[in-house]
Amino acid sequence: MSTLPPSPPPAPGQSFGDTPSLPPGSVPNYLAWSIIATVLGACLCCPLGLIGIVGIVFSSKVNGLLQRGDLEGAKRASKNAKTWAWVATALAIIGLLINVYFYMTGGPAAYQQWIQQMQSMQQQ
Repeated sequence: MSTLPPSPPPAPGQSFGDTPSLPPGSVPNYLAWSIIATVLGACLCCPLGLIGIVGIVFSSKVNGLLQRGDLEGAKRASKNAKTWAWVATALAIIGLLINVYFYMTGGPAAYQQWIQQMQSMQQQ
């Protein structure tokens, strides 16, 4: 005879061989961070800031993988989502610094004046 206690009965809708799905939120998905970083990166930097969409895609995979019981896959997707969210955040910060520098040095008027100087030098 076995000294192990009997296994508990399966949950409703689950057979004995099924692995229970893990609750969403047990692995962070970083979806909100990815969305915010993508929007700010696209607005402050350039279209390169849209690279944060990769983070959104990985973020959206996390909960689905958890529901299927794939904890390792969910952890990998979470790690990738976090990495791409950081990339998008870095691009947003770089874009912000470029915009601040651009406007501190005179903004569009100074840029237009510089273009006119370059054109007049080429015509000479």
